[in-house]
Order: sequence, then C-alpha cells, then structure tokens
Amino acid sequence: MLTFIKKIFTWWNRDTFGTRLKTILFGKLAGTDHLGNKYYESKNGKRWVIYASEIDASKIPVEWYSWMHFTHNKIENNHELKKYDWQKPHQENLTGTDSAYYPNKNKNAIQKKYKSWKD
Repeated sequence: MLTFIKKIFTWWNRDTFGTRLKTILFGKLAGTDHLGNKYYESKNGKRWVIYASEIDASKIPVEWYSWMHFTHNKIENNHELKKYDWQKPHQENLTGTDSAYYPNKNKNAIQKKYKSWKD
C-alpha cells in the first residue's frame, strides 16, 4: 500500500502514476539496458526512461545516452557498443556519497613546498 502511495505522489521513486499511464497508453518499449532501465518512445517521437531504481540521470549508460538525446550514430540502431579491455564499466555519479573520489583522504599527509609568510 505504501509503495502505491509513493508512486502516486513522489517522482523520485521510479515512475509516478501519470508516467505509468502515459507509458501504457502511448509508449512503445525501445529496449532495456544492463542496469534494468527501460526506454520508451511515443509515436510522435518523444522518448523517456523508467529507471530500475532511484532516479538519477547519470545512471543512463553511453549506449542509451545518444538515443535519449537524438544523437545519430552507429550505436543507435542496436544499442550494442564494442567494449575494449581497457574501458571501465559505466558507473553513476558518486559525488556526495561515501564512495566519491577524494585525491587526499588524509589531509595531514599534505606537505607544503613553501613556507608561509608571517608578520
């Protein structure tokens, strides 16, 4: 019951009731990605995504980013991108989380290469 109420009134927990209704009536499934996100397109060309988990635009992989933004390239037709061994897998934006990158976690380890000017 609580998840149903969340779907009606909140937009940050996957899709709302209005988005679900629009998807059922006008959406044609274009495909899904490895994260479980589902991509839809209407007859008049509008495109949208229903996220598998919490809504975050950085969770759209490169293969589908070009499709969402109408960028025409060779990937758009089959959404399969040849991955090389040196490429890292897609990762969402981790800024503001505990997993975010910090170049110097230990601030005491920073050594100054100069002496401060004093009065």
